[in-house]
Amino acid sequence: MADDRKRSSGRGQRDLRVRVKTARGRKLSSTRWLERQLNDPYVQRAQKEGYRGRAAFKILELDDKYRFLVPGARVVDLGCAPGGWCQVAVARVNALGEKPGKPAGRVIGVDLREVEPIPGAELHVLDFLADDADETVKGWLGGKADVVMSDMAAASSGHKQTDHLRIVALCEAAAHFAFDVLEQGGTFVAKVLAGGAEAELQTLLKQNFAKVANVKPPASRSDSSEKFVVASGFRGGSRDGD
Repeated sequence: MADDRKRSSGRGQRDLRVRVKTARGRKLSSTRWLERQLNDPYVQRAQKEGYRGRAAFKILELDDKYRFLVPGARVVDLGCAPGGWCQVAVARVNALGEKPGKPAGRVIGVDLREVEPIPGAELHVLDFLADDADETVKGWLGGKADVVMSDMAAASSGHKQTDHLRIVALCEAAAHFAFDVLEQGGTFVAKVLAGGAEAELQTLLKQNFAKVANVKPPASRSDSSEKFVVASGFRGGSRDGD
């Protein structure tokens, strides 16, 4: 009887994993991706907690460690679609003013495409690489930002080294944007891919920030080469009008 219970329990545990059959017209890689999504605990948590994607937990974990999304902070999220990072920022900087006695922050999200509205976030269609993008964002904020963050990734080419170079270039562009809009003491957070070409980016950040940390949050998949830079204590800039 005990053996039967053990065997039954073992079968039950194995059956907890969702398996996806390969459908006609769907590549094996797509089937594997779908199976991974269905079995990913962060995907399941995101659905349960109302986040627009599992990436929300990456910024949650980074902020739990480095504490840059504080009440009253003014945040710019580059490439904000689908909006998970903005959702986290709204709650943590008190953009809706729901924390009595705490200052209310601002969250501005920009993307090349329109993003579904998020309560407490100001979402705009904007190419942050445009010549006047920094002035446009500062105009929306009425000053400079305390945090610039980016979870952007360049479109995949299928070639690992090329993709690495592209995302490092994108991160460098985001860093230069941050230099233009960040308040002194501000924080820059961005995704990069490990691969060896980010030495210039690290040097650039260390020249402009007091501290630069490289971290892979638990929500980042173990088989992914992504990591995040958290650069704090921006050395330049002053609040407009001061």
